[in-house]
Amino acid sequence: MTENTDNEEHDVIEIDDLDPVQWNEYAIDQGWSDGFPLIPPTEDAVERFVETCRGDNEPFPAMSPRRVIPTLQSIAANAVMAGCRAEYFPVVVAAVRAVLDPAYNLHGTLATTHPCAQLMIVNGPLRNELGINCGSNCFGQGHQANATIGRALQLSLLNIGGAKPGVMDRATQGSPAKYAFCFGENEEESPWEPYHVRRGFKVGDSIVTALPSEGPHNINDHASTTGEGLLMTIAGTISQPGANVISGHGPYVVVIGPEHAKTIHRDGWTIPDIQEKLFEESAIHISRVPEERRKNYAVDRAANVMNDKFYLTKSPEGIQVVVAGGPGKHSAYIPTFGSTEECSVRIANV
Repeated sequence: MTENTDNEEHDVIEIDDLDPVQWNEYAIDQGWSDGFPLIPPTEDAVERFVETCRGDNEPFPAMSPRRVIPTLQSIAANAVMAGCRAEYFPVVVAAVRAVLDPAYNLHGTLATTHPCAQLMIVNGPLRNELGINCGSNCFGQGHQANATIGRALQLSLLNIGGAKPGVMDRATQGSPAKYAFCFGENEEESPWEPYHVRRGFKVGDSIVTALPSEGPHNINDHASTTGEGLLMTIAGTISQPGANVISGHGPYVVVIGPEHAKTIHRDGWTIPDIQEKLFEESAIHISRVPEERRKNYAVDRAANVMNDKFYLTKSPEGIQVVVAGGPGKHSAYIPTFGSTEECSVRIANV
């Protein structure tokens, strides 16, 4: 089994003939565990994973908060422990690169008391090849790819970056999304261009987009029969004075369910139309914000305040609109940490 040290030398640890229970007790004692059982990262397993990205020779920047430089081997060890299949590994590597983009503000998202997790949205042909769930229950359990790819990123941040809960990860309450938060866009049922194409990539590219986000907030609207009505419900759900995005510094995500998307598209709404509508209608009037908090955000944090309203992003383009999920008249709002940017990376070797 390989182990990462602070200088990223790879030592082989002899674990003898430990059974799965003994191995996991050992991993817990070393501080490597997220609480779920781990797969032993044997040398052979790590090498199989690394082979899938052998052509990816671009060095990684240092990973906060320990400022250790990851390697393919160290990331692979965590992907093995997470239960990934080798063919998932290029997605994990792309996700690591996304969160290491300076615009992502990884250190801030790990040091904050806000309960943000590392959200991964996957686009392109690889979604279907790997079985990444984009449809019913896409935020939930039941799909190995979603669960283990998301978990591999979190374990990498824990074991390479040193983001240990209560030590470097300072979240007051945290979130179940910190175990794994990965889903794909349901491009097949989206009436609009795929999210990654709108971000400037080709249709045939496979892309990971990362954002430090809260867990999804459900938006239930079984009554509205018009795009206008649905967007008013969505905007009303987003308009929360307690969300970090009240600072207006970063993006947030709106995941529209396919049934809602069909109705909104039928009524002629384009993605820019949706962004503009939600930008205006979700803005929070200052009367809904306590006076002391109003001063803190409007003055001390230079929030985006116009016309006596707190706008939740810098501009309509900050609202990331994707389509995902299955049958049912539900959508979702995913607030972010706030002081961040969405970061997209093409998945290599596919």
